[in-house]
Amino acid sequence: MNPTSVHLDVQLGRLRLANPITVASGTFGYAREMAGLVDLSRLGGILPKTITQQPRLGNPPPRTVETTGGMLNSIGLDNDGIEAFLERQLPYLASLETAVIVSIAGKTADEFLAMAGRLEGVAGIAALELNMSCPNVSGGVDFGTSAELCEKVVSGVRKACSFPILAKLTPNVTDVTAIARAAEAGGADALSLINTCLGMAVNWRRRRPVLGNVLGGLSGPAIKPIALRIVYQVARAVKIPLVGVGGIASVDDVMDFLVTGATAVQIGTANFYNPKVSMQILDALPTALAELGANSVSEVVGTLQC
Repeated sequence: MNPTSVHLDVQLGRLRLANPITVASGTFGYAREMAGLVDLSRLGGILPKTITQQPRLGNPPPRTVETTGGMLNSIGLDNDGIEAFLERQLPYLASLETAVIVSIAGKTADEFLAMAGRLEGVAGIAALELNMSCPNVSGGVDFGTSAELCEKVVSGVRKACSFPILAKLTPNVTDVTAIARAAEAGGADALSLINTCLGMAVNWRRRRPVLGNVLGGLSGPAIKPIALRIVYQVARAVKIPLVGVGGIASVDDVMDFLVTGATAVQIGTANFYNPKVSMQILDALPTALAELGANSVSEVVGTLQC
């Protein structure tokens, strides 16, 4: 198989991406910061930092700490609010030749709906990702831990706007498949799996937690096995496409997620220590797909043999 003939485009419900490599919200800023290091037009999509209806100051410092095989963060959705995003950030993002998937988070179901309604019809937005699973804010995971609330938010947003919808789910639940089915029933086009795993770090000499907010979200290579497990389980519970998130730092990681059941991936923590990782993965992806004799990404999705 000739790698140059491999088709990389993928379909996430109503959302088409030029390739399956996207960057996770909160790890890529608003893209300006990465423009000198990454050919942004090559990315399948960009998810800028999550926005909320009103500005948020975020959590008290320290907000990040390195851990074995990963990173804990407790940023707390620090952002300037939806209006500032529309005025200051979206014009630049909309000028990029890639899909811009806007991540939104609300304190209530009504806030999610109001934000979706405010973004409806705004040029330059390809889709919305509903961040219902941030472990670093009060009430941040409520919608991702209740099947009833999850379905309510997704269905409400679906009625409030015409954008394709990705629902980002939390791993911090007993049965993620129940939440996944609820998001599907509410009309989600795809599911992003997973958000960070709740964790903490302590300084035993001071007898104090390291993070200012005590608890934070664990990301990086340490959570890849958890993310793969959840993609595997959810792929067998729903019919909509999945986006794999968690510990992706190489083309092998990407291929692991694809064969397990993800149609696309988001690269997160790896952007911090290797800003060019997405380009390196894109360079290697056609050869990896060709190694399996595939002409397209879709031919390998969910082909894991158990």
